Amino acid sequence: MSPSICRPINPVLRRLSLLAALSLLVVPGSVKSAHARCDTAHAAAQDSAPSLDTILARLQQRYDCTRSFRANFTEEISSPGGMKRTRSGIVYFKRTALIRWEFGAPSQGLVLSDGKVVYDYEQDLNQVVELPMNKAFKTNATAFLLGLGNVRRDFDATSPPDKASDGLVHIVLTPKAGGDTMELGLDPQNYSIVTFTLTSQVGGVTHLKFSDVQTNVALNDSLFHFEIPSGADVVQPQAN
Repeated sequence: MSPSICRPINPVLRRLSLLAALSLLVVPGSVKSAHARCDTAHAAAQDSAPSLDTILARLQQRYDCTRSFRANFTEEISSPGGMKRTRSGIVYFKRTALIRWEFGAPSQGLVLSDGKVVYDYEQDLNQVVELPMNKAFKTNATAFLLGLGNVRRDFDATSPPDKASDGLVHIVLTPKAGGDTMELGLDPQNYSIVTFTLTSQVGGVTHLKFSDVQTNVALNDSLFHFEIPSGADVVQPQAN
């Protein structure tokens, strides 16, 4: 087994951007904390038309109170002139920077961060992309993943130009340093993230929908340990 540097890094970084953004995912009603500020479900239920500042404050609060989570997801990817691709799976997150993103059939794979190295495994190719954390996570969005995130500092926040008809509270976040735009669809009762849409600078769109979210659950560190499969080709792309 010999390392290679032939595989493009962009698909890997796209997945990492999604994983970083997922560190915002939290269901406040399920958070067991001694701090009252971690329980905002009651206040949210009483506020039928929250201001942008209120939405930002509650979003930051969820992040600050999240130590771990597990969620099922469905993912739909589209690009200009390309076909749509749909997948589903499970994502796990544990502070700090421990992530496991499992993709189910028919395109099985795994993206895993052990806190030092990020691995992107494609089962059908038996290929592993291996990238050091300091090269994988560079953007403001990924600062959340490393425990340094601040919504107001790192993003410009706006309301979508068109009002959504899905009953969710929507907010658009654009990194101040430049990069892909994120739109979050929040449950108006508890402000958990129900939908997440990442729009790239070249027009590609990745849409995620979450279900069965479990927040601040006990996750064994062994979930975030990766062993390279026998005979796998190891790719070590050069990040710019």
